[in-house]
Amino acid sequence: MNFFSPRLGIDLGTKNIRVYYPGKGIVVNEPSVVVVDATTQKIIAIGKEAAEMLGRTPESIVAVYPLSSGVIANFRVTESMLTYYINRVGGRIRLVKPDIMVAIPAGVTSTERRAVLDAAVTAGARNAYVIRKPIAAALGAGIAIGAPTGNMVIDIGAGTSEVAVLSLGDIVAYSSVRVAGNAIDQAVTNYIRRKYNLVIGEKTAEQIKIKVGAASKLKKELTTEISGSNTITGLPEAIIVSTEDVVNAIKEELSQIILAVKTVLQKTPPELASDVMDKGIVMTGGSAQLRNFDSLLTKITGVPCQVAEEPELCIIKGTGIALDNLETYRRTLVSSR
Repeated sequence: MNFFSPRLGIDLGTKNIRVYYPGKGIVVNEPSVVVVDATTQKIIAIGKEAAEMLGRTPESIVAVYPLSSGVIANFRVTESMLTYYINRVGGRIRLVKPDIMVAIPAGVTSTERRAVLDAAVTAGARNAYVIRKPIAAALGAGIAIGAPTGNMVIDIGAGTSEVAVLSLGDIVAYSSVRVAGNAIDQAVTNYIRRKYNLVIGEKTAEQIKIKVGAASKLKKELTTEISGSNTITGLPEAIIVSTEDVVNAIKEELSQIILAVKTVLQKTPPELASDVMDKGIVMTGGSAQLRNFDSLLTKITGVPCQVAEEPELCIIKGTGIALDNLETYRRTLVSSR
């Protein structure tokens, strides 16, 4: 990276896009959703404005999540979204193109990785780099990943859950499942439909997870009132849902994430496994905040688990740290050149 070139760090998430600007910190934290005219394919709204339209659009307008499981599903829309945020942060008239570092899942294919680099360059980057999300998450959680000791991180985002053991600044053992926040929301939606004959939207499912959700039974049950459409009468209806509903709904999804954790622990060399046992597992990502998930993982694996501070911001914070200390982390990055 050129010392005089402006720099941006981007966490290109399935559900949210976050942008880091050196000296200013996190300058964008918005939903990674774009609203498109179904006929002309013209982009109508991006980010927060687009998210407000979710579930409320007529047939002529389509809300698109251009990323699926942390990888580009729609190149043109992703490129437009990146261009929009790059221009918003750097201003439309720039004398120098910015160098951009994008956080991506560690398990992406070389084609998927190339698509991210190409999208960043097409959107206006002078040079584009990618950093793997488990490395960024560990940095953002304050883990000293450069040391010759084992550190384990679980990042549970919207599209993917990634589990990694890191040592000497790189990944030693890794596993990923495309089951995370979105799959948990969908499981809640399906359960409510089966049990209560009620159809709810994705926003409502997410609100249920946040307000009353848990990975296992709570000492004090939480409840919330929700509204939806009755599948039999077709009429609007309000019901009360509880923590128990969520616990029952998401068992299968959590078991897949737990299996990924067990797989990584089994793959980890004995010396590093000993370090992980001593230090515990650090959980990052928005869905790491699910009540009792840390204690459930501790109970099943026998390894202490703790949720990082501001877990949903760990990846963008870590991307910022790597951006500010490029020479230190250069060997773990992939560039567009």
